[in-house]
Amino acid sequence: MTTEDAVTTEAVESLRATDDPRLHDVLAALIRHLHAFARETRLTQGEWETAVAFLTATGQTCTDTRQEFILLSDVLGLSMLVETVNGHSDPGSTESTVLGPFHMTESPVRELGADIDLVGTGEPCVVSGVVRSADGTPLPGAVLDVWQADPHGFYDVQQPDVQPAGNGRGLFTADGEGRFWFRTCVPSAYPIPTDGPVGALLKATGRHPYRPAHIHFIVSAEGHAPVTTHIFVAGGDYLDSDAVFAVKESLVKDFTPTDDPALAGEFGMPNPFRHARFDLVLERS
Repeated sequence: MTTEDAVTTEAVESLRATDDPRLHDVLAALIRHLHAFARETRLTQGEWETAVAFLTATGQTCTDTRQEFILLSDVLGLSMLVETVNGHSDPGSTESTVLGPFHMTESPVRELGADIDLVGTGEPCVVSGVVRSADGTPLPGAVLDVWQADPHGFYDVQQPDVQPAGNGRGLFTADGEGRFWFRTCVPSAYPIPTDGPVGALLKATGRHPYRPAHIHFIVSAEGHAPVTTHIFVAGGDYLDSDAVFAVKESLVKDFTPTDDPALAGEFGMPNPFRHARFDLVLERS
């Protein structure tokens, strides 16, 4: 006679020939937790069918420039949990946060100081900083992959007929002292895409879709673990209710109004402008 517990036991036992120990352990844990969830909630046949249809629609929504499954992982808090579980052990290193669903295209290589705002519709700003090792040593040649939405909250891949490819993106190499700087526009808060299954889920659960204003970074250097992170605009909306749970206090920075003609000239900026300082610390690998 098949019982609830027997089904779980048999499903886990079916993995016994798995050659990869990690694959075996992960799948066995997945089976146990999924089965426990079904037992705890007394999942109905209709609910199971709805879940299958939802996951099918999520996959069908994915394209070369849209990753609905990452979006689903984000809004369920799973992406942030995985980042936290795998966070760097050195407390002085820059904290990580979610990748997000729009790192879908290669950032164009740009010179230090280049402007990634190719449409020029936002409030001008400069982002600058230094990439260092955990012991304080600057990291010359560190690579910074940067991307952000336009002032209206859209990424270039969402508006291929409106924004030029590569708008809001740049791949920069820090100078001989680990320094970097680039020009852009002050980012704005924006809603994650709500025209797919994830949007329907948010609506059904009474949740808003908004993310606070931010710029994405992936920073890497030889001999160090790369970090995927953001810089969030201090004082902005949704810092305490990010739809993907990704805000960390250490990543919230001032985009300071700056009236300094000499500094504006150094950066090639109009005066006045906004200036955000974001130093990054990488942990040795």
